[in-house]
Parts: sequence; C-alpha cells; structure tokens
Amino acid sequence: MVDDIFGDAERRMQKAVEALRHDLGSIRTGRASSALVERIQVDYYGVPTPINQLASISAPEPRLLVIQPWDRRLLPDIERAIQKSDLGINPSSDGQVIRLAIPPLNEERRREMVKLLHKKLDEHKVAVRNIRRDVQDKLRDREKKKEISEDELKRGQDRLQKLTDRYIEEMDKIGKLKEHEILEV
Repeated sequence: MVDDIFGDAERRMQKAVEALRHDLGSIRTGRASSALVERIQVDYYGVPTPINQLASISAPEPRLLVIQPWDRRLLPDIERAIQKSDLGINPSSDGQVIRLAIPPLNEERRREMVKLLHKKLDEHKVAVRNIRRDVQDKLRDREKKKEISEDELKRGQDRLQKLTDRYIEEMDKIGKLKEHEILEV
C-alpha cells in the first residue's frame, strides 16, 4: 500500500543526489574539468545556450581547458560569456580555439570553495529532508483516512527515516570527496 509512496520518494532523493553531483562539478578545484564551463550561457543568435551545445570542451592537460566552437564566429561571444562568469579565469583565443589556463588555488580561495561546497551540500540535504516531510504527510493522511493502520504508519516512518539517512550519508560522502579534491595541493 505504501510502496508506491516510497518508490516515488526514493526516485526524488536519487535526483537530489544527482543534482548535488552536478552542482559540485561546477566548483573549481584547481584541476581542469569540462564541468567548470558547461553551465556558462552564451548568447547564440539571441538565445542563451550552454557552451557544451556550441563547442567541444576538452582537458588536454591537468590545468588547461580547450574550447573549440563548431562555428568560429562564436569565439568572441564565448570569450565574453566566460569573462562575465564567476570563474575568475581569462580566456585566450588564437582564432581557432579558446584556451583556459586554470591557475592553482591559493589557501584563502580553497577555504572559500570549501564554504561554497558546504552551502551547496546543505541546500541539497534540505531538499532530501523536504521529500521526507512530504512523504510523512502522505503517510499521516493515509492513516487518517484509515487506509493504513497506526502500526503501518510507524513502520513507514521508520523506513522513511532509514531511507533519508542513507541518502544524507551518500551526500556527505560526495561532499567529503569534493572537499578533499579542493584542499589537495
């Protein structure tokens, strides 16, 4: 009876974990990663479009990103979008490709990145807890409508707490790995 509620809750919690992974991919670690620029929007004939839909992005070296637009006329637009972003990296272009040299992070900047990481981690944990609250409300409603017994409600709440704890723990592991990556010199 309550399995449909838990199936939906688990899917939503898994999506929250995937969203966290995606968000943390955009945090700079001192290593080149295409995730750093994937979210940057370029004005493409009046339509904001992600860079990864306009160019190929590669990391030939640990501290270098190369962006090769499929249409060379977009080079100035892509450069402008990168300069406007909060990356703090100046692009250099040779008329064919854009190169982004990723400078090593200083200690102060690493600490700022860790703070940003924890903020994003907390936001996604709140999303999981909101899912838990929604499911608890659904369970209580079913109990009020006499669709499930009080014992089933209690078992459901225990199962829900275990599910929530599992996803929060998974998020903590992802956060610890990213923190280690950021602090690595």
